[in-house]
Amino acid sequence: MGVPEVQIDELRQRYAEVCTQPLPGGATLVTIRSVPLPAGWSKTSASIRFLVPAGYPFAAPDCFWADNDLLLAGGRMPCNSGNNNTIPETAESGLWFSWHLQGWNPNRDTLSSWMNTIAERLRRLQ
Repeated sequence: MGVPEVQIDELRQRYAEVCTQPLPGGATLVTIRSVPLPAGWSKTSASIRFLVPAGYPFAAPDCFWADNDLLLAGGRMPCNSGNNNTIPETAESGLWFSWHLQGWNPNRDTLSSWMNTIAERLRRLQ
């Protein structure tokens, strides 16, 4: 079992529903269903999707997608997001968040730390 598979198993220990889909270019689409959201969103939970790039862990994850109908509680779109954005190499679309890591370290960072980064972005309510 490689590094991505081990780290995906770690995500399964944190979240009840983690699905993966290998993509033709070597990346893997990870979907985590029913991720709890803090107050201030239009929903109490959402599915979160992100790509584990080919070359991971040396290639860092970048951006993520949520349910297309996710909005801030007042009906506004979150900053740095766009709905109906197609996930590369799939027929799926979602609410895309342009969210990037600063200083990825493949010796320290994991898919769990990437999910922590996503959770932090969702707490920012903007």
